[in-house]
Amino acid sequence: MKRILLDENLPIPLRLLLREFDVVTVQFHGWSGIQNGELLALADDRFDVLITGDKNLRYQQNMAGRRIAIIEVPFTRLSQIEPYIESIKRAILNASTGSYRQIEE
Repeated sequence: MKRILLDENLPIPLRLLLREFDVVTVQFHGWSGIQNGELLALADDRFDVLITGDKNLRYQQNMAGRRIAIIEVPFTRLSQIEPYIESIKRAILNASTGSYRQIEE
């Protein structure tokens, strides 16, 4: 089962829509407020995928050598994310080491 880290900019109830995966939040780990580079370093050997709403992450971070895959969702409100749940699930299942996938609106 893929281990998923849900970024702090996404609603915690999103976990419930991804029940078939092992989803943990940044807040649960006490990592709130940690900058992206440090967060990726902490998460890299513990999680398979980071789901984020941060549209700048791909421009700010070098993914070379990273194990964790990143999935960027287009919105940060649950009601706006819900129509994309199946796309997010497919992206999780197809995520490969160090990949970056943007879910399109």
